[in-house]
Amino acid sequence: CAVKMPEAILLDWNMPIMDGMDFLVHLRKLPEGDKPKVVFCTTENDIDHISRAIAAGANEYIMKPFDREILETKFQEVGLA
Repeated sequence: CAVKMPEAILLDWNMPIMDGMDFLVHLRKLPEGDKPKVVFCTTENDIDHISRAIAAGANEYIMKPFDREILETKFQEVGLA
């Protein structure tokens, strides 16, 4: 992301070094950090997690497990397809 921002990021909530929320907050503070469409993909399904992700700048939220059709639908919803 430091060299060139991607169009989209599939972001897991639970990651080993930095959790998805920390990554998202950091990303959105970067120059051009508002550009990528961020879709959280995670097993966290309570409304608090979803609300926090959207408030922090996620564009959409997807539950694991998901398939290609669900992913394509979410990408369409955020304007990527």
